[in-house]
Amino acid sequence: MSNAIRIHGFPLSGHSHRVVLFANLAGINHEVLTVDLANGAHKKDDFLAKNPAGQVPVIEDGETVISDSNAILVYLARKYAPSYIPNDPAEEAAVQKFLTLAAGELAFGPAAARLINVFKAPLDVDFTHATAAKVLGKLETHLQGRDFLVGDTPTIADVAIYSYTAHAPEGGITLEPYPNVRRLLANIEALDGFIPMPTTPVGLRASSAA
Repeated sequence: MSNAIRIHGFPLSGHSHRVVLFANLAGINHEVLTVDLANGAHKKDDFLAKNPAGQVPVIEDGETVISDSNAILVYLARKYAPSYIPNDPAEEAAVQKFLTLAAGELAFGPAAARLINVFKAPLDVDFTHATAAKVLGKLETHLQGRDFLVGDTPTIADVAIYSYTAHAPEGGITLEPYPNVRRLLANIEALDGFIPMPTTPVGLRASSAA
């Protein structure tokens, strides 16, 4: 796999999962390298040389090193899977809007709520749940009559929002009131090459521990 993209990530990181998911969906030759976050590998000099922020994911494509999951999605789509990023300027702008949503309200809502339960993060539960309701409501309204977020085929926008939305129940956030969102998740899961992120039995998924 000498020509493979090297993806440095962590299995329970939704940011890492969106990159691995996209590489699989797009058929991009890659290998996944697990960063031992529990033992502080992301704060060691060799990793900080790749990403001074000390965060996963990071990719290496030959001599090119890129961090930030959404930036990675744009790079990979532009270079290896252009069908996942529209040529039409208005549609490309729409994709960028959802990348911003993934980095903003989705991160501060469903993703943060999950951090509380999975990693015991000292965050405000009420704020994360209120933010989750807001962002899921926006997605639900936007997806009325749509199979994907932008256009008629999947884009990196769908990949960017998938992981933390699908795992929102781990943060105690139900997806039951959002049938359009659940349909989008199912459409993504039906794509060739889909791979799930490991489920953690916490929050509304706690019963699966049995």
